[in-house]
Formats: sequence, structure tokens, C-alpha cells
Amino acid sequence: MNPADSASLPESLYSADSVRAMDRYLISQCQVPGFELMQRAAASAFRNLIRTWPEPGRLLVLCGAGNNGGDGYLVAASAARHGLDVDCVAVVDPQSLQGDASKACQVARNDGVEILLWRELDDGGRSVLFATAGLIVDALLGTGVAGAPRDPFGDVIRRCNASPAPVLAIDLPSGLDATTGHAAGDVVQASLTVTFIGLKTGLLTGQGANCAGEVVFESLDTGDQLPACGEAPMARRVDWWGLREQLPVRAAAAHKGYFGHMLIVAGDRGYGGAALLAAEAAIRSGAGLVTLATRPEHVMPALARCPSVMAQGVIHGSELVPLLARASLVVCGPGLGQSSWGQQMLQQVVSSGKPQVLDADALNLLSQRVPVTASNHILTPHPGEAARLLGLTAAEVEADRLAAAARIQQEYGGTVLLKGAGTVVTDGTEFVIVDGRNPGMATGGMGDVLSGMIGSLLAQLDSPLQAATMAAALHLASADRASQVKGYMGLIPNDVIDTLPRMLADAERLAARRLRAGLKGIDDAVDGE
Repeated sequence: MNPADSASLPESLYSADSVRAMDRYLISQCQVPGFELMQRAAASAFRNLIRTWPEPGRLLVLCGAGNNGGDGYLVAASAARHGLDVDCVAVVDPQSLQGDASKACQVARNDGVEILLWRELDDGGRSVLFATAGLIVDALLGTGVAGAPRDPFGDVIRRCNASPAPVLAIDLPSGLDATTGHAAGDVVQASLTVTFIGLKTGLLTGQGANCAGEVVFESLDTGDQLPACGEAPMARRVDWWGLREQLPVRAAAAHKGYFGHMLIVAGDRGYGGAALLAAEAAIRSGAGLVTLATRPEHVMPALARCPSVMAQGVIHGSELVPLLARASLVVCGPGLGQSSWGQQMLQQVVSSGKPQVLDADALNLLSQRVPVTASNHILTPHPGEAARLLGLTAAEVEADRLAAAARIQQEYGGTVLLKGAGTVVTDGTEFVIVDGRNPGMATGGMGDVLSGMIGSLLAQLDSPLQAATMAAALHLASADRASQVKGYMGLIPNDVIDTLPRMLADAERLAARRLRAGLKGIDDAVDGE
């Protein structure tokens, strides 16, 4: 992700219901005419259209009903006024439009836009429209639509996705649930989404992260009026570029004891690589001391790979007891397996009462009702592991990722980090979504790296929510930077680990500059007294 792109997005994320309430508040309480809001939305959409595609070719504007369709008609009118070739298709008969949407349709006609009726086009005519389009504008379905789009909308969306033309989605891609990010059926695959009033949660997680493309937020000059509306955000958006300023500045006289002693319990037979990835990621993320408890046969490879890790072979769970006593926190799960060895290890870890990060097979064992006796843990499931924890399917988890994370937290306590595009983190009182996605991370071992990073930052920070969130954001940003060189298909977990020192060095330099600026500000204030 380009830091400049994410910086333009607000932090607060809202449900579809909240954004509709904001819209009503602006109209009823702030006396902003609904048609004026529609004009502002269409103007901002067209402005972003020209910014992104200065020579878009022939525009195909697809209009539904309601405000979303009205936005589309006004975009078509703007395009016609600017001399662009426009095909404007009404998927809903304009005769049935009411209020502002009907007024917008008439504006388009007055500006010379010919409005084609979808129902009057034969298959050949419909195919020609999509074949000749240089750019498609999706103004089909708004935030008020739930469930799978029915025909003719489903047919239009499928044709839209089959077209090679890029798509600009107005407010959100049609077929996407603005609150959950779930797509129950066909959903528009947009290149750019311009969204208004409040940033919708569903655009940044679940299928929203896959189909929204670049997301641009436009407040429509309402930002000063909305705080009085009283609508609370449902989640907070974060990324590494905003969080890196929170990285603690290390004192010049600091020593390793300041930054925690991590114990990583991982690596049954055949899974030693997972243990090594977690251990090396922990060291590279700033942990003071890292001990790896693993199968004896993995000790020598661990020392050869990363001699700064203290590797200890363990055969029975009782051998963990002295290691746990010395540790300040534990990471358990990468390559743990589900045999009796892994079960013994997890039981010792859980019963220790130490702060702990539970990942991978530790979660699978939890789903088999290994009891959790404390709440000072961070659970890091991917959708499949979350499904096993909840007795659901992965599809059911992905249908509402925030709700799934909330349920896991309620049943198992602690802090939950649900992996995936638009990672969700919650401690039961707050939801955070880590903004971004990287398809190169869809490979084995990436989760092991993350668990090591979370443990390392948990050793350095007081808040489990902050540690999990910062680790996930750094993990993603490091993968993005590594992808600039390695690409997506060739990206491996070691590339992320190798990039961590550069990412952290950048953050340390930024923190040092801010500290110097703060000290100078204090000196200037003293001199002025």
C-alpha cells in the first residue's frame, strides 16, 4: 500500500445503518438538501474518474434505483458536459424513480444523455455496450441492498466483471454488504471505489478487500456537521504508516532484559520450519531474549539458522516447566501438531498463567476443548481455525468477520486477531481493522512469522490489543515492501523477516526525529519564559 493512499482515509469505520443515519441527519437536522448531497457525490466521483483515467474512452454508466442510481445519472451528465462519449443504461425503469433520483435522471436527459433501458436491449446490444466500453461506472446498488443481487442486476454484474474495462464503483461495489464485507452472490469487481459521508467497514475486510480496488473517501464537506449526529464507529482503521509513530523509543542504556524473554513452544516432527520462522521473526522484531522449545532434532538446525535463539530440545511436557518459569511470555502453536507431544506442550503453556500467543495447532487443540484458564492471551486464527473454534464453516466466518472475532473473544477471552484481507483485531471492547491486503502472503509460514512478531511486540508493549495490531500492520507493510522486489508469486516468509529490520529502522529514525523536535520545543518554551 502506498502510505499516501492510506493517509487520505479516515480512521473511523461505520456500518451501513450508521451511514444512512448520518445522511438523514444532514438532511433533516442540518438542512442540507438531499439533491445537493447527491450533486456533491456525483461531482466527487467524476473528479476521481478523471484523475484516475484522464482519457477514459467511452463511458458505460449503469444506473439502478435510489440515490446510488441518481449519482450515476449525474455522473453521466457531467461526462456529457465534458464532451465524453457516454452510454447510460437504466437497469430500473426511470418511470419508477422517485424524489432526488428522478430529478437526477431528468438532469442527465437535459444535458443530452440518451438513457437506454436494459429491458429493451437484446443480448447483442448488451454485449456491444460492454465490448465498446473504455470505463464502466457502477451505480447499480447502494448500501440499503442486502443479499445476493437478483436478475437483472446479477446479469449486469456478471457482464460487468467479464468486461476488460476498469470499473469505478460509486459508494461501494454493487453486491457487497457495506457493513460486513460479505458478498452473498455476484459482486462488482471494481478498480476504484469512491465512497461518501462515512467510510464503510465492509470496504476494508472480507470480500470488500478483494473487490473494492483503491478506496477513496469523500466527506462531501460534511465533516464538521457529523460529530453531533452521535453515530459511533463500529471499528477503527489502522495501518503501519500511522502506527509506527507508537513504536517505543529505546533508551541509550537499555539492555536485553528490558524487552522480554520469549519462550516459543513449537515444531513437532516434520514441522521444524514453522518454529524457526517464528523464532527468527521474534528476534528481528526486537525481543530481548528468545528461547525455542522444540523437538530435539530441530535444535541443531535452529542454531545454524539463527544462533541468537536459545534452542532447547523437549520430549515431555514436564521439561517445559523450568523454561516457562524463566519466560515473561509464551508463543505456542507454530508446527505444534496435534499429537500427544503437542497436547502436553499446550497444557503446560495454558496452565502456566503466563501471557501467551496461541496460534495454528494450539488453536486446533483449543477447539477440541483444551481448557483456557486465563484471559491474558492473544488468539490468532485464520478463517479455517476460527471456524473450528466456533463450530462453523469458514464461509460462515467470512460472511461476518467482525461478528466471528467477537464470538471467539466472548467464548475464549483475551484478544483475538482474525487473519485475512482486512485483519480484524478485538479485545471485546474495541474492534480494529488492519487496512490492506497482499496476495503474496497466501503461502505457508506467513502466520508463523506473525505469531513471532506478536509475541515480540507483546514483550515490549503493555497492551495486547496494541501489540497484535501493530504486529499485523508491520507484517503486512513488510510484505508489501518485499513484494516490490520479489513480486507476489515468489514471496516467501523469509522475505518478510529480512525486510523487518529496514521497516523498524525507518520507524526508529522517525521516532528519533519526533523526540528531538519535542525536546527542542521544550527548550524553546523554557528560553521564552
